[in-house]
Amino acid sequence: MRDTRESRLLLVLLIAIAFALITVDIRGGEQSPLDGARQAAASAFGPVERGVARVVNPVGNAVGAVRDSGERHNRIRSLEHENAALKAKLSSPDHNRNRAAELDKILRTAGTGQYAIKGAEVIAIGSAQGFSWTVTIDAGSRDGIARDMTVLNGDGLVGRITTVTPHTSTVLLAADPEFTVGTRMEKTNEIGFANGQGVRSLRVQLLNGKADVKKGDRLVTFGSSKDKPFVPGVPVGTVSRVDPLNGDLTRTLQVTPFVSFSSLDIVGVVVQPPREDPRDTVLPPPVKPAPTPTVTVTATPTESASPRS
Repeated sequence: MRDTRESRLLLVLLIAIAFALITVDIRGGEQSPLDGARQAAASAFGPVERGVARVVNPVGNAVGAVRDSGERHNRIRSLEHENAALKAKLSSPDHNRNRAAELDKILRTAGTGQYAIKGAEVIAIGSAQGFSWTVTIDAGSRDGIARDMTVLNGDGLVGRITTVTPHTSTVLLAADPEFTVGTRMEKTNEIGFANGQGVRSLRVQLLNGKADVKKGDRLVTFGSSKDKPFVPGVPVGTVSRVDPLNGDLTRTLQVTPFVSFSSLDIVGVVVQPPREDPRDTVLPPPVKPAPTPTVTVTATPTESASPRS
């Protein structure tokens, strides 16, 4: 067809008629006068559409798969790395041996102090509540955990439970500056209060300003009313420094905690206190100082000079 003025007018007219028919069909819905023609066209061209769809849909699916393959590949690769790391961790004899030894220490501590405990694993460090020294453990209210329970490990006092969910709990560590626990000196029974100082040692104030204390003395928890938040007899730490007397009514000590707060893994939550105060029985045997080697020197007598001839 030649591109003439008449042909262009005819094309415009056909387009206008097409728009009019589309409008009538949309407004008429199922009552549209074109419904019969539409159904006839569908019957005629339906098999062709299905045949084309069988060819086009796989192509479309392939295009979608290619589009998503990058994200899916990254996810699969991430899961593969996680699985490999987990398998390596579980298959590591050293890791399993260390955890078994740690659990054994906790059970011995609980048995000596007659504490009923619930074992838990540290699964997160820190807290959304602020910059406090906390960890999250994988035991919660469904495991019998409640707020203000004592948390320990095989070495001694870890902290106390502050918040509880059905499956997890938050532990405020003894290293936290807001942490306070009553203490009792081994043998002398001098009472004081220990406060966390972050990465530094614990700060203990004894109520008796004239108490006789020396480096190497050890402390345990004094215990709280109704055993919450602290049960008695849990090892706290060893005196590393005794501040000089300044005429104060109290005496200040620096105490190195038994627990390493930066390497916590398995802990025990005391769900039932002991019937009696275990006193100092939970403390490990004191380390005996190594004997100072002695050197015996044997003097050899010097031969006398031969007489002159």
